[in-house]
Amino acid sequence: MKRSTPQALPAVALASSLALVFTIAGTPAATAQESGSWTIGERVVPAPAGASDVLRSALAATPAPSVATSKQQTPQSDEQWLVMQKATANANLDQIASGFGVSIEKAEVEGVTVYRVVPEKIHPRHTDHLFLHVHGGGYVLNGGDASVTEAAIVAASAGIPALSVDYRMPPEHPFPAAVEDVVSVYRHLLESRSAKSIAIGGTSAGGGLSLAAVHRFIALGLDVPGAIYAGTPWADLTKTSDSLFTNEGLDRILVTYDGFLGAAARLYADGHDLKDPLMSPVYGEFEGFPPTYLITGTRDMFLSDTARTHRKLRAAGVVADLHVYEGVAHADYLIFPASPESQDVFQEVSAFFKKHLE
Repeated sequence: MKRSTPQALPAVALASSLALVFTIAGTPAATAQESGSWTIGERVVPAPAGASDVLRSALAATPAPSVATSKQQTPQSDEQWLVMQKATANANLDQIASGFGVSIEKAEVEGVTVYRVVPEKIHPRHTDHLFLHVHGGGYVLNGGDASVTEAAIVAASAGIPALSVDYRMPPEHPFPAAVEDVVSVYRHLLESRSAKSIAIGGTSAGGGLSLAAVHRFIALGLDVPGAIYAGTPWADLTKTSDSLFTNEGLDRILVTYDGFLGAAARLYADGHDLKDPLMSPVYGEFEGFPPTYLITGTRDMFLSDTARTHRKLRAAGVVADLHVYEGVAHADYLIFPASPESQDVFQEVSAFFKKHLE
């Protein structure tokens, strides 16, 4: 007896069937609103079983973030922003240098403060290479001596010399000062080395600013770097990306857009359109971009920013590697450097640089 082949259900019919099954099984946890939004009831979120023991233990010992509290912890004046900015700029360069096995020298390039970071052992593959580091901090924090920490981690793990840019920040220097500083330093570097010997990158605002700077390099007719390291990049300063909603209150670092994050975006923009690609690079065109390494995690509020950037890069024919880590919130790989997730991140970054820099 000949059996008939099952036919695939149309998408609408399939969705309706599944909805019916779940409704019959019990009252749905989510209620659809007229706007198309969902109201989802309280959920219990355990420590991620698929994460490393180090990360899982750290998360299990961390109290659940409070969205309400985070919304109240935002500076209300330029003076308050400057106090917070100063408080996050302090770091002990000697401790950073000895802790990661690098030397650090503060200098100035084209009027921009920079930090030269040289690992004790430079990998033979990176003898003529350079990592141009751009620090994170929502465009308003983690400048000064504190800006160099990630550069030291990358330099040590990859065996590559680095130059960290301490770009100007608001409220005194809003957009486009940060982009201009990165461009100035990059132009200077091109006077003595090839673009393909340079990797540019950073985490959070540092990743977003790196992508924005490459948009600017292309617009100015400059050769693009050999590679980009975009760690959980803040690629869209508007409240658009899906994970800003789905991971609100789950990302213990960012917690919510409706607090420091949104306020920092508005402070940096200083009245400019937040969708300007030099602020929100995901809205730009990515043709001509160099190979890009992207990192995020399942608890990261910038998960969608990172994924959207990856898709645009791929659509433009650019080599783009997306790495998503289980249970990782925003920039956890910098906060837990001893975790297997963090060690894997920087081993992968090192391999990516060795593959794509010339």
